[in-house]
Amino acid sequence: MLIRFSVENFLSFNERVIFSMIPGRGLLKKNHKTTPIKGISTLKTSVVFGANASGKSNLIKAISFGKKMVLRELSSEQMIDYEKFRLNANAVSKNSRMEFEIQQNGKNYAYGFVFNNKQIVEEWLYEITSKSGAEKLIYERDSSKSDSFNITPLLKRNNKEEHALFLKFVAKGTPDNRLFLKEVISRKVKENVEDVSDLLAVYDWFLNSLKVISPDDKYKEGIKSELVDNETLHKTFEELLNYFGTGINGICLHDVNLKNTNIPIEIIDSIKNDLLNSKSEDIRSILTTPEFTYFISRNGENIRTQKFMTKHDVIGRKEPEYFDTKDESDGTNRIIDYIPLIMDLLKGGNVFVIDEMERSLHPNLIYDIFDLFLEFSSDINSQLIVASHESSLLTQKLFRIDEIWFVVKDKDGASHLHSLEDYNIRFDKEIRKDYLLGRYKAVPRFGNRYELTTIKLN
Repeated sequence: MLIRFSVENFLSFNERVIFSMIPGRGLLKKNHKTTPIKGISTLKTSVVFGANASGKSNLIKAISFGKKMVLRELSSEQMIDYEKFRLNANAVSKNSRMEFEIQQNGKNYAYGFVFNNKQIVEEWLYEITSKSGAEKLIYERDSSKSDSFNITPLLKRNNKEEHALFLKFVAKGTPDNRLFLKEVISRKVKENVEDVSDLLAVYDWFLNSLKVISPDDKYKEGIKSELVDNETLHKTFEELLNYFGTGINGICLHDVNLKNTNIPIEIIDSIKNDLLNSKSEDIRSILTTPEFTYFISRNGENIRTQKFMTKHDVIGRKEPEYFDTKDESDGTNRIIDYIPLIMDLLKGGNVFVIDEMERSLHPNLIYDIFDLFLEFSSDINSQLIVASHESSLLTQKLFRIDEIWFVVKDKDGASHLHSLEDYNIRFDKEIRKDYLLGRYKAVPRFGNRYELTTIKLN
């Protein structure tokens, strides 16, 4: 789970801002809190509101960038590609900073790094051992010191001489522009030392638990290729499509000949060659267009192409009518995209951070996705964090006040975060109207229309 995230000097964030999933003082909706780990619970949901260009998407981009920094391979010559805060000349010469406080494998961790376009200036990993914030160092890095790495706690767990020497070798050999956490994975430290379990746990959180989804992303598109062989998956898809009122009465994978489609033959041949040259005996490739979704698989030397289709009942006919992706509405396709997400949320152990989740969806539907998750997750620890414009979500019937956040830009163009909990709000207060009236600041600010000189006003 995500406990807290902080970012500084990145995109529209100048000074350090903190986004927190720690429950506040409220006693309502206890089922919105996860099971405590060493006294620390987190909230299961959060929605971030703000005007256009306020910084909502930049918060999502910051979390996504942090994940990419941990997971990606950079050659020692590559620059760290990102933008600092550009509206203050002093920010250009300053470093940027990110920190993730997370829960993984029954422990609480604080992992962060200070960086610029050329190097990792600092890096640290602590275990948070109590609710009061007590910490235990696992390792730290400070490029300003002659001996930039302090891995003493790791060496104590790996006191065999060859293990200690290997850890020191990896630390010393970590390139300036790469995180030590990534270097431990790349150098296969796990196979050569006794205990780096904390580092592996944190890396696994970024790799498998944290899922950042942009407006145009499709989450786990490939899972549709398993519909034929997985009866439970097939049934879940159909039940949720029916529940959300899409009018779809079934789904299937229909065999097609790719040569009879409008896909360029060069692309078809390239995909087939990749499949045939793969060493795996059973592999699949996905080919997605705005109109169709194809799954191309190889079993031995045989190539099979299937197209994802939906079924609709036809009045006066027993056989259904088959629809391609292009025949369904944008909203229905968006629901289809979110079904794997809903399934993984309810499996537990996942942190979804989504930008503009409401796009193409009716307000009642996005409301119900949250409501469905919260109702069925009483004994499940997952998180759904969304940046949104959908003001119908601004209700205490659905959320606690500590689950509602606002992003506001100041007069200098810097984004700031604050929570609805910062205001004195009654538990029965309807907050949507006050939000639209600007009480919580995170709404568009318009100029004087009578100062428009090129538009004629009647």
